[in-house]
Amino acid sequence: MNLSNAVSTIALKTFPLFNGLGDDRLAAIAQHALMRRVARGQAVVHAGDRTDYVYFVLTGTLKVLVSDEDGREVILTMLGQGELFGEMGVFDEQPRSASVVAVSPVDLVVIAKSDFRRMMQENFDIAWRIMSNLAERLRTADRKIESLALMDVYGRVARLLLEMAEDVEGERIVQRKISKQDIAKMIGASREMVSRVMKDLGLRGLIEESDRGIILRERILDL
Repeated sequence: MNLSNAVSTIALKTFPLFNGLGDDRLAAIAQHALMRRVARGQAVVHAGDRTDYVYFVLTGTLKVLVSDEDGREVILTMLGQGELFGEMGVFDEQPRSASVVAVSPVDLVVIAKSDFRRMMQENFDIAWRIMSNLAERLRTADRKIESLALMDVYGRVARLLLEMAEDVEGERIVQRKISKQDIAKMIGASREMVSRVMKDLGLRGLIEESDRGIILRERILDL
């Protein structure tokens, strides 16, 4: 893996995991962190790999996916600025459970597994936030299982958009770039069906696709 220069404390402050830590503590963490630039379409890790590092997304978007022998893919989630991945391997010696691929050019902060484990041992706040992050991931997985089992494609598309949306000047907007093909892989539907649903949601005034992203209207909550 090609790693570059050490990371500044300013970069570390952009990650929620390190919020509230003093400059001295951040400086100590920065000594064990390095930068990695990843090109669009490049895999950062592969399912089955040994867990050696924990990754933090400084810029860009990635998708977490699993695939079968025929090349069919299911996207488990999308990751963006401030999020991390690879932390499950800190708690056990199991190989990577999924692959992570860059959707756009990505800058990552990388910390070795052994160093990250030591950080958690020395700072309860970091360990607590990691456990909270894993709990939220489990809740998200539960919601996805529920939607796959109980919702039609309209409901699944709506829930995914709502989960990905952010509050921007009083509007709910999906700013993260995501293709209809990737939406299909995330909700267990065909690309053609997702395209029809998105078009219909637009005609009904429930969403608006613009240069700012996908704008969600309040009535989409009724789906």
